[in-house]
Amino acid sequence: MTEKDLKNFIQNALKEDVGDGDHTSLASIPTTATSKAHLLIKDDGIIAGIELAEMIFNEVDSSLKIEQFLQDGDTVKSGDIAFIVKGNSISILTGERLALNCMQHMSAIATKTSYLNTLIADTNCKLLDTRKTTPLNRKIEKWAVKIGGGVNHRFGLYDMIMIKDNHIDFSGGISNAIQKTKTYLADNNKNLDIIVEARNLSEVNEILEQGGVKRILLDNFDYKTTKEAVTIIDNKCQTESSGGITEETITKYAKCGVDFISVGALTHSILNFDLSLKAI
Repeated sequence: MTEKDLKNFIQNALKEDVGDGDHTSLASIPTTATSKAHLLIKDDGIIAGIELAEMIFNEVDSSLKIEQFLQDGDTVKSGDIAFIVKGNSISILTGERLALNCMQHMSAIATKTSYLNTLIADTNCKLLDTRKTTPLNRKIEKWAVKIGGGVNHRFGLYDMIMIKDNHIDFSGGISNAIQKTKTYLADNNKNLDIIVEARNLSEVNEILEQGGVKRILLDNFDYKTTKEAVTIIDNKCQTESSGGITEETITKYAKCGVDFISVGALTHSILNFDLSLKAI
């Protein structure tokens, strides 16, 4: 994620929301009016998106000033104030909804991520996100996971090889898929890590026989089979548990000895964190 990526995201989001003008504000407020408003936190959790909100307001009007009281990743409670924005009244109102939408979504993700991390804190396991994100919002959703203390998995289809069940079936089996992948990478002079999904212990052994794999993804394994797989793999490559893991089950999976647990619900099943921007 680069500054250019974020700038493009902000510009496109403002274009979607503002169109040819914030006509309500333009119609009801003098263009020279100035005001200030504070970002009021109305939930308990982890705040995220303050840096992005400042970028949004700056994109709307570079003369707006932000007085910041909290940092992304801080633990917050209802009633806290994250920042005050000062300047042209119309500019504040034009950027308000986009800033709030982003912060509410990012704070919810960061809070969920932080909570799940507390459940595996006594293990060496790391919490991963997935590609199960809102289209065109992946940048900020994965940013929020990092703010909450999680680790980003691959960003897209281009930065890692991840051989899953359909790839395996379409290519004629695990061995074929891995061999073809190695040839493809060599022929195209690409240096990408390879992760392969295993559906049972037989597939775990087949992956190990092929070698050259960074990580084996243990998909929908129960606890007993996960422990067996970790023993079989014996640090020959990394291990990752995935598939319907919830806050009720994540601790037990982490205690099976896997290196990573990936949870799609970090980004695809999140309720908004309650925030509001109020004039003061």
